[in-house]
Amino acid sequence: MAKKKTISYEQAGVSIDANDIMVERISRSVASTHGPRVIGLENGFAGLFRLDYDEKLFKRNYKSPVLVACTDGVGTKVLIAQEMNRYETIGQDLVAMNVNDMLVQGAEPLFFLDYVGINKLDPEVMAAIVESIAKGCRMADCALIGGETAEHET
Repeated sequence: MAKKKTISYEQAGVSIDANDIMVERISRSVASTHGPRVIGLENGFAGLFRLDYDEKLFKRNYKSPVLVACTDGVGTKVLIAQEMNRYETIGQDLVAMNVNDMLVQGAEPLFFLDYVGINKLDPEVMAAIVESIAKGCRMADCALIGGETAEHET
């Protein structure tokens, strides 16, 4: 039987060190959006959000809560942010696009999950993007409870 060739993340172009630096840099931004409904899960692969019936946790006293979910992106605004090398507002725009889609359904934005697919992880750029997302979440009074950063080096 032929021996399987293994390849490390680093050999595939994915920097674990850059990811660790990024996580350290964004943790305060993410935590700044958490309220009593967020259940902490350090280094988890999903976010946890309490949906119990407790009028102290909800602004409105829902009798039969229904969760509304959506996903949206900022499209070609990413290209503009890259061209201008300015990432401090693109996350706010991302949150706003999603929150607007929920509000027109009469929903209260509760939490947000992000996804950033990038060519090469730059902790400084990612910190600016996540802080911008966190700012948008604070403005919308929703929690940033998790997300994914995917590095796809070409």
